[in-house]
Amino acid sequence: MEKVMIGVDIGGTAVKIGFITESGDIITKWEIPTNTANNGLSIVEDVWTSIEDELGQQNILRENLIGMGVGAPGFIDGESGFVYEAVNIGWKGMPLAERFKKISQLPVFAANDANVAALGENWLGAGQQAKNLLAVTLGTGVGGGVIVGGQIVSGESGTAGEIGHITVDTEGAACNCGRIGCLETITSATGIVRQAMKQIKNHPNSDLAAYYQQAGDITAKDIFERAKLGDALCQQIVEHTADILGFVIANVATVINPSKILIGGGVSKAGADFIEQIDHNFNKYALGRIRSICQVTAAQLGNDAGMIGAAFLVKQHLQNDAIGI
Repeated sequence: MEKVMIGVDIGGTAVKIGFITESGDIITKWEIPTNTANNGLSIVEDVWTSIEDELGQQNILRENLIGMGVGAPGFIDGESGFVYEAVNIGWKGMPLAERFKKISQLPVFAANDANVAALGENWLGAGQQAKNLLAVTLGTGVGGGVIVGGQIVSGESGTAGEIGHITVDTEGAACNCGRIGCLETITSATGIVRQAMKQIKNHPNSDLAAYYQQAGDITAKDIFERAKLGDALCQQIVEHTADILGFVIANVATVINPSKILIGGGVSKAGADFIEQIDHNFNKYALGRIRSICQVTAAQLGNDAGMIGAAFLVKQHLQNDAIGI
């Protein structure tokens, strides 16, 4: 039997787990709820119990396992797998890789969830194994993963690639990180809704305000759908969001000079028109030599990207060890 890697993607509400071969075939995948009680105390044990059950179901022998990769939100040291802080889960100073090593008796590697999603997309998705790549995840927040020379970049304290916390408005809204006007305060799903609420306040007699009053709520999905139907204020919001994203990724691209920029996450599902708007604005702001070789495109793997990328952490570390990197 081909050797098997375990990929684990720990999210705030669910943990996605998969068994993947070295060649990239998914043997099986499943998910379990994330138990964030007591600051996520039982998550490691819950995950390993589920893995052991599934190993039995799939008749996979322990000797066929070559390692486990784990992605988790927050600031993580990519070398040691130490979680400095993961607010959504409750971890602070959590030796994540070490705890999984102890319970599994396997090599374990851990990294930030946006970074492993970038690795997954680059291995089996839209990245097509690019050497230099930027992956942007647009969801409740904005995540970023940077690959340079085929290797994920995590930085000295696990914050490299956190493009959601690039300041874009010094007089903007407060961000969860404690600063003001971060990218995610505008271009995340939450930020898009914030833009809409501001428009509703400024234009109380608009179609958007009438929709909100009738529905009692509004989501980023609503805003994109109404923009497609011709709502002028929603179109302004979408255009502004795409413009800010294009501006930021053009500046990030000046630092890493990628051949691909992948846009993923729930907000990216707004459709090809939105991706095209981001691409248009990227090309408007980017240096000529950068835009001439760089493609902005939608990510392909959806919710599986993190789990696949976590498994790839194992493959990459073992390859690097074999060649002495």
